[in-house]
Amino acid sequence: MILNPAKLLAEAEQHTGLNDYGDDSFPERFTIAMAQLQKLGMDESGQQAAAKVAVGLVTSRLSFFNDHKTIPGLADEVIERPLFATGEPRSGTTLLHALLSVDPAAQSLRFWEVMYPSPPPGLARPDDPRRALADDDWREINSMAPDWLKIHPYNDMLGDGLPECERTWAMDFRVMTPTAWWKAPIGMYVGGMPVDAHAQYRIHKMMLQHCQYCPDKIGPAKKHWALKGFHGPRLKAFFDTYPDARLIWIHRDPVQVTASRIGMAAALTKAFARGKVDVSEQASIHLAATRAGIQDTMNNPLVDDPRIFHVRYKDFTGDPVGTIAKFYAFAGYDFTPEAEHAMRDYLANNKGDRYGKFVYAASDIGVDIAELNDEFAPYRERFGLDVEVR
Repeated sequence: MILNPAKLLAEAEQHTGLNDYGDDSFPERFTIAMAQLQKLGMDESGQQAAAKVAVGLVTSRLSFFNDHKTIPGLADEVIERPLFATGEPRSGTTLLHALLSVDPAAQSLRFWEVMYPSPPPGLARPDDPRRALADDDWREINSMAPDWLKIHPYNDMLGDGLPECERTWAMDFRVMTPTAWWKAPIGMYVGGMPVDAHAQYRIHKMMLQHCQYCPDKIGPAKKHWALKGFHGPRLKAFFDTYPDARLIWIHRDPVQVTASRIGMAAALTKAFARGKVDVSEQASIHLAATRAGIQDTMNNPLVDDPRIFHVRYKDFTGDPVGTIAKFYAFAGYDFTPEAEHAMRDYLANNKGDRYGKFVYAASDIGVDIAELNDEFAPYRERFGLDVEVR
């Protein structure tokens, strides 16, 4: 059997000379992940590709945890007052993240850092080969999924692009994000993996420590973190891990969120699964995901936590920089002229449709839109949203 978990773990251990996974439950979780992959019915070449990805992620994990054990001071790095962007998928959070990241006083994770995290990226020289390796990875991804640049033009940043927080969990085998699994023909893989929010944020915080670590750095004071992820369903663990964090949350009409999600998922599934895609199946998956997210938002008392700054999508898209200035004031950060200039420069030079316009339609959801509008009316009322007409 190609996707034999014991053999794959042994291969990673032999490659690294390490066997401490930093979590006693990891081998069991890895076994579950391999079983999920076996259910997908990949041919032999697909299984070989998946096995290679799996071993690569396990190898990264072993080296990552070994760094934290053996490098003096790494585990003592303090993550102070980080800023996070969140919201339902397709609600403008990636643009928000990009703008937060260009503030000269901010630091953000980069794809090359989370794809190849060991040794700590803060120790890397400008010519570190991991940068070029991640650039090549992204050229391959973009060539496989050219529509992704229409959907997500920020992918043109290649290895220097901005990963979502969930990408730090790829080596924990709790998610199978396309940016880790594009070499395997598994499409947009959703669900089926064990979830433990506190364990996931433990990995996330370790990654921030990993990328912040640079004991010999000479220069300005430490920068604040500017990050993005889908933190709404995990607010308890999020704030337990980052009690001094501030979170800006964009709210958009859930019907348009769902339609855009379906269009994105259909395009990426077709690209990465190397075949046809059932749009109605993707519609069912992503309508259910939106419903679950909205239900959690409506029922979770932590949504009203005073550390969260809620924003309407139309207000953010109407005045992105002004919205961020208000968020900085809320978070107790200075909105400097340098930050404003960098953000306005980014907007002027990175048009959202620079690779073509991403077109999607509410009709792709496959249900009665009037009924769906009624279903989401309480959410829109709570956050002051109008029905978005496109």
